[in-house]
Amino acid sequence: QVQLVESGGGLVQAGGSLRLSCAASGRTGSSYIMGWFRQAPGKEREFVTAINWSGGTTYYADSVKGRFTLSRDNAKNTVYLQMNVLKPEDTAVYYCAAGRLSRSDWGRPRGYDYWGQGTQVTVSS
Repeated sequence: QVQLVESGGGLVQAGGSLRLSCAASGRTGSSYIMGWFRQAPGKEREFVTAINWSGGTTYYADSVKGRFTLSRDNAKNTVYLQMNVLKPEDTAVYYCAAGRLSRSDWGRPRGYDYWGQGTQVTVSS
């Protein structure tokens, strides 16, 4: 079992920045992919970004590319999502996820086995 705890959400004005954290505990390991998804009211959960836990390879949705940066600290079993130039359309609950999945499945929620409780990000215009 893997437990994930997100933190760092909040309210920010458009153009501002936030940093989300996801701390993993339990049976973590280098084989896990760590991903972030988000879900706005009335919309489906959508992929934001993911990282290969050991290799540092990252993948971003086009909507956040160039604005968001995902990094990891293996010593702390934590991934960090730095979000810059935030827009009102980034408003959503952000979820951290972990799973053992192939590269082609990184963007699909169903491929992840473990999920955090979510953290709210609200961007005002």
